[in-house]
Order: sequence, then C-alpha cells, then structure tokens
Amino acid sequence: MELRHLRYFVAVAEELNFTRAAEKLHIGQPPLSQQIQALEAELGATLFERTRRRVELTHAGARFLPRARAILADAASAAEDARRAAQGEVGELSVGFTSSLPFSSILPHLIYRYRLRYPEVTLTLREMSTERQLAAIAAGELDIGMVRLPDVEVPPEVALRQLLVDPLVLVVRHDHPLAARDHVSLAELRDEPFVMYPAAAGTGLYRHLMHLCDDLGFRPRVVQEAREGSTLIGLVAAGFGVSILPGPLSCIQVEGVCYRPLSDPGAVSIASLATRANNASPLVTHFIDLLGEMEAAPPV
Repeated sequence: MELRHLRYFVAVAEELNFTRAAEKLHIGQPPLSQQIQALEAELGATLFERTRRRVELTHAGARFLPRARAILADAASAAEDARRAAQGEVGELSVGFTSSLPFSSILPHLIYRYRLRYPEVTLTLREMSTERQLAAIAAGELDIGMVRLPDVEVPPEVALRQLLVDPLVLVVRHDHPLAARDHVSLAELRDEPFVMYPAAAGTGLYRHLMHLCDDLGFRPRVVQEAREGSTLIGLVAAGFGVSILPGPLSCIQVEGVCYRPLSDPGAVSIASLATRANNASPLVTHFIDLLGEMEAAPPV
C-alpha cells in the first residue's frame, strides 16, 4: 500500500465524485479510477459504491477513511519532524558543565539564549568534573562540555574552544593576616593549611595548583578535602585553612570569608567548550554558532 493510494482514496471520499477528486489531485480521472481499483484489490474490500449518478462509501470504506487520514497525518508529521531535526530545531542536546561555570558570565546567558531560540530542543544539563566530561564526549555520551583547563589530559577525539580565562583566587578567613592584602602570591602560602578538591575529583585544579607550587619549591599541606566549591568555602569559614578556587566562585558570600586575587601569572583557570571533533550535529552547530554571536556582542 502506497501513501499516494491513501491520498487518492481520501480525496474521492471527501468529494464523492471522481471528476472533482481528479481535478483536486491534478491527475486524470481514468488513472484515478485505476488506482482506487488497485487499492481495493490490495485490501480485498470494495471502498466505494459507484453508479452513474453518485459515489458513496461502503461500510468498509467508511471505516477505512479515518485510519487513512491518520496514516497520512502521521506521515506528514514524521516528515516535518525529520526536516526540523535536520535543521537542529528539535531533538535532545546534552551539555556538561563544571560546578563553577554557572557562576561565570557565559554559561547562564548561553543556556538562556539557546532555550529562547530553540524552545523545542530538550536540553539535558549535567554537572560533571572536567575529566568525566572529556571522557563522555570522547565516548559519544555527551554532546557538549563546559570544562576547565589546564593540566587535564584531552582525548584526541575532543576539540576545544577557549571561552574565558578566569583568575584563581585565595579563599581566606576575614581575620587572617593575608585578608588585609590587595593581592597574594602563592609563595606566601607555603606554610598554610589547605582545604582542596581531592586529587581524584577530576577537576584539573588540583594538578594545576600542585604544578604551580612545585615551581615555587613547595607542596601545599592539605588538611581537608571536599568535592564541592561551596563546601570548601564553608571549611575556610570554619577555620580549617585556606583554599584556591576559580574566580567566579567568589560570588558565594559566606560570613567570615573573603577572596583575594593571586599575583602569580599562571594562577588562572581556562574555561573551554569541548565537543567531539568533526561533530556535524546541527544541534551542536547551533549551540556553537550562538556562542559566536555572544562573543561578538557580549551580554550587558
């Protein structure tokens, strides 16, 4: 059974006149009659009672009509959905992000604008460490990652695009002597107790900080670990020690805690967009294009 046979049948059923139906379909009447007869032969049922004066639906034809209309509607809907999917207007896009990026200037605005422009795309947001995002992208389990570098091994299947360079900041209690300073160098922290992300958290910040301190001839003395930046800030407030975090987290205001910039040139965290190399998905393409628009005209 072909869709055109159903279209022909519905046209005749609506007009109850082969001549008018043929004109509506822009075909000749004899070919239309032949196609209806072929459909009836395939179904093994007579769909129309034909006389010289009138055409009427049989009982079988009347029952077949709503199903034929539904099939044609489903086919049209499927075709439209496929077209919109090919243009990136529908579908599902999975986006990973590190815990500090929602506090940055770019991620909330980017997600907000994308949802406005493509309201029928389902956005699945997943908070993940940088290393887990990169592995998921390489495995095809995540479409886009918002990650933090450096000192993270990037799989060859993953392409990166730099978004922001955020300073690292010292998180310190307000009554600490360093809180009175405008800025602090890492070398001044060699004797301080640190609260930090675990080495296995996959953030990259741990290794980056260790490399910076190694270059200065010391290793931070880590006295407490936590996987959430907000928890680390709370531990600083509780007097466990100092911490180093990406600058955007300084918007978290906890009583008794202040943030001071680091003066070391390498004390930065690079926020990047990660995708699978050569990913041709229109959903991913639209996301990256929107990012380019935002970079050309940053949000106020």
